[in-house]
Amino acid sequence: MMMMTNFALLPILIPFVAAICLLILPHKIKYQRPAAIIWSLVLLAFTIFTFTKVIKEGTLVVTMGDWPVPFGISIVADMLAILLVLTTTVILPFIILYSIKTISVPREEGLYYSLVFFMITGVNGSFLTGDIFNLFVFFEVMLMASYGIIVLGGTRVQLQGIVKYLVFNVIASAFFIVSVAMLYGVVGTLNMADIGQKLSEVQGQADAGLISVIAIFFLFVFGSKAGIFPLFVWLPSSYVSAPMPILALFGGLLTKVGLYAIMRTFSLFFSAEPGIEWSFLRWSAYLTIIIGVIGAMSYRNMKNIVIYNILIAIGVILVGFSSHTLDGMTGSVFYTIHDMLIKVALFMIIGVILFITGTPDIRDFSGLILRYPGLTFIFFIAMLGLAGIPPFSGFIGKLYLIKGVFQSGDIVGGLLILISSLFVLLSLLRIFILGFWGKERGPRHMVYGYRQMMFPTILLVCLTVAFGIGIQFVTPYVQIAADSLANPMIYIQSVLGGN
Repeated sequence: MMMMTNFALLPILIPFVAAICLLILPHKIKYQRPAAIIWSLVLLAFTIFTFTKVIKEGTLVVTMGDWPVPFGISIVADMLAILLVLTTTVILPFIILYSIKTISVPREEGLYYSLVFFMITGVNGSFLTGDIFNLFVFFEVMLMASYGIIVLGGTRVQLQGIVKYLVFNVIASAFFIVSVAMLYGVVGTLNMADIGQKLSEVQGQADAGLISVIAIFFLFVFGSKAGIFPLFVWLPSSYVSAPMPILALFGGLLTKVGLYAIMRTFSLFFSAEPGIEWSFLRWSAYLTIIIGVIGAMSYRNMKNIVIYNILIAIGVILVGFSSHTLDGMTGSVFYTIHDMLIKVALFMIIGVILFITGTPDIRDFSGLILRYPGLTFIFFIAMLGLAGIPPFSGFIGKLYLIKGVFQSGDIVGGLLILISSLFVLLSLLRIFILGFWGKERGPRHMVYGYRQMMFPTILLVCLTVAFGIGIQFVTPYVQIAADSLANPMIYIQSVLGGN
């Protein structure tokens, strides 16, 4: 069902307006902080309102300039897009509250909060756009803001870390333009629903090799953003150099935009006659899981351990998606939402540990449980959630994933998901056993501000627990989102209607 309404624009317009307003307050930190919190809550309120509109009325579609679909630029809030937008806007207030204590004043004076809202504009726009060229535009908005956020403070390690990030994304952006041009040459449209419909009509007639080349180009572009094998090489060094609130923001959101783009375009454009591109996707997902496991088990730096767990999650989600089963795709949507929440929570916890100990190396301290039982407890809960232990948030997504992957006959993928779950748990158990257990050892920097960091961290961990325990309330909406991936005609008809 299509409903023409401007409500779909709100999750894009509100953070954009917030970013502009915060630009007016340079060096006014005492105003920027409360203003950023208020804007994040306003965004959350209006996103929840838009979500309820999607529940009641179906897919919301806005076409700019009152042009008829598919000629105008479309914004499409279907269930998949709005779930990811809602998760993003839920995370944002926690990140801002956490940043107030953990981000440095020079970074705040460097318009950190404004850049965060510009980045959220790009993230939400990427989820909501119904136009393939404007997906490129929103990607660039997101990436330009992320470049600015990373270089704030200008430390040598940060500047070294951004080089790979910048080079990979510039190359990927160039390939994106080439891919869009090639796709336009085949179908003569930029509207994503119209592309999906026309490709399904011409795939039997058009050169199958050309379609596969376009698909592989898209996989390179979006895989670079998501960090799949072998395109992940920029991710660990770029992320590990970032301050913790920035690392939490990037780890929870940026790679998920790439994942969403892969799932949306592959299900919509290339599913009518699956070709070699799907084999590339599946094997890349396998190798991403394997590399993630090796990295998570090899490092003793807490940041690196969680960063490589990002790679494991990316691979697991894509294995489920590439199964072509409804259960596999349902699990992918569940696990994407879960991973966005739990990764941000874990990075925030790691930030608290760094604040206390002054070191990310788990060999340099132990015995935190003796003085910080609350921190120990929330880390333990987050660890169980990430590993998918019932009844926490990762369990139901992994259950659907395993069921769907084995249904498709993909024994290798199913076993990799199961085995990787064990290594995820083991990698975090190393932090728990070496850092929290045993005799008290290592530096302690218990200074004012610990409780301010713990407040948003505890709230977010509690939210992940609530997501797992109350999963039955979320399941119907996730299944609707997965239906649009498994049956792309649902999305096409929602946007094009009778066209």
